[in-house]
Amino acid sequence: MARLPYLDVSDLAPEHKHLLKRNINLLRLMSHSPKGATAFHTMGQYIRHESPLNPRLREMAILQIGYMTRSVYEYTHHIKISRDFGVSDEDIRAIAIETKGLPSQLDALTQAVLRAAREMTQNFTASEATFNELKTHLDNESLTDLVLIISFYNAVVRFLAAMEIDNEPEYQALLVEFPFESD
Repeated sequence: MARLPYLDVSDLAPEHKHLLKRNINLLRLMSHSPKGATAFHTMGQYIRHESPLNPRLREMAILQIGYMTRSVYEYTHHIKISRDFGVSDEDIRAIAIETKGLPSQLDALTQAVLRAAREMTQNFTASEATFNELKTHLDNESLTDLVLIISFYNAVVRFLAAMEIDNEPEYQALLVEFPFESD
């Protein structure tokens, strides 16, 4: 159960009602801080709609973070979102394979993106080898955005965990379809 109550549109001042355009628990709780929620939304909008980074790669990085941190909320929400951006069911299953350090059928760039997400989640930085590999595939703007995205979504999973935000029931079936494998 969440550590603060979830807000509804009716709980918000008129100038903040737009914060719950997407009526999900993350935003319902975050709206206790309207300015913080607005800043969060601004970054999220940039990541999803303006970043030049390939959206499939973006979603693979986010899924890797959700998977690695066992953030049910982040992982299941982005399974649903990622399908709209070219991530296949095979791609999602490959994340578990890659996390175990086993070879998958993913291309070299996607493997490097997942490795960067794992390294930054676990070690707070990407190794020299991973970063150099990414530099061979991505321009400076896309590479910078990838690091921003990984950093941002590591913050998101920490916020979700600290606030104990509940996953909405409609997303739970995705965890059945794509479960976390035991270590």
